Amino acid sequence: MAYFMRYLIKKKLVMYKILSAKFIAPDIKHFSIEAPKIASKRKAGQFVIVRINDFGERIPLTIADSNTERGTIDLIVQGIGKTTKELNTLGAEDYILDVVGPLGKPSHIENFGTAVSIGGGVGTAIAYPTAVALKDAGNHTISIIGGRTREHVILEDEMKIVCDEVYVTTDDGSYGMHGFVTDQLKELIKERKIDFVLAIGPIPMMKAVADVTRDREIQTVVSLNPIMVDGTGMCGGCRATVDDKTVFVCVDGPEFDAHKVDFETLMRRNRTYLDFEKRALQEHECKLEKQQLQNTG
Repeated sequence: MAYFMRYLIKKKLVMYKILSAKFIAPDIKHFSIEAPKIASKRKAGQFVIVRINDFGERIPLTIADSNTERGTIDLIVQGIGKTTKELNTLGAEDYILDVVGPLGKPSHIENFGTAVSIGGGVGTAIAYPTAVALKDAGNHTISIIGGRTREHVILEDEMKIVCDEVYVTTDDGSYGMHGFVTDQLKELIKERKIDFVLAIGPIPMMKAVADVTRDREIQTVVSLNPIMVDGTGMCGGCRATVDDKTVFVCVDGPEFDAHKVDFETLMRRNRTYLDFEKRALQEHECKLEKQQLQNTG
């Protein structure tokens, strides 16, 4: 791997240097990447498409933060499939071949009043930049962060800096409220008037939030996460149904009115390549095991 990276650098094929990389939760890694042009243009809600090398697939990742002075963007990656797990093996001083962006439409930001940003798992990393923008627009900002366990709760300290109130829920009750983000949302709705909700995370979670806010007519936005390939709307892989119309999430979104999203169709489409993804991951893990045996043999 080191030889391959040196070859790419020599040929000037590698453009994006990783300045720092650290795990912030099990299988979730925070990267700071040198990408000055993207850093200068990105806005809340936008994403990049990353390709590790010439043989890698393209994966969409939301820009969690940026620093224009340093010329860096921050990405938070959960190692689920073959490519994300491979990406999470990289560290500071390593390079990524392609980082394309910023892509997608920025979040619609205005002073709604009381705005709640909900992040489920790694979805908190996607909700964070929009929470920052909502606070800057003058909203009273509330964040609900959900995780399976305490160690899966991310960016709590960062959210506390930009939000007026932060609530944490865990599935097992090891930290914060024992329950789901929707349980905490229901409690807040009972206590006060909520004007806007942003929900980002697993599709079932976003659907559950939409079900809570629909009858109460609370404006609710979700960031969709369909299968995505080129990020330009050309391949059609990221199509979804919103308001009974076909949209391409990479160019028409990724954020949409939660009450108009066909979540059932979205879930079915996301399961299309599930078996293939499992096989690819198994083959990748087998190769890693063989390499480890060879290195220790």
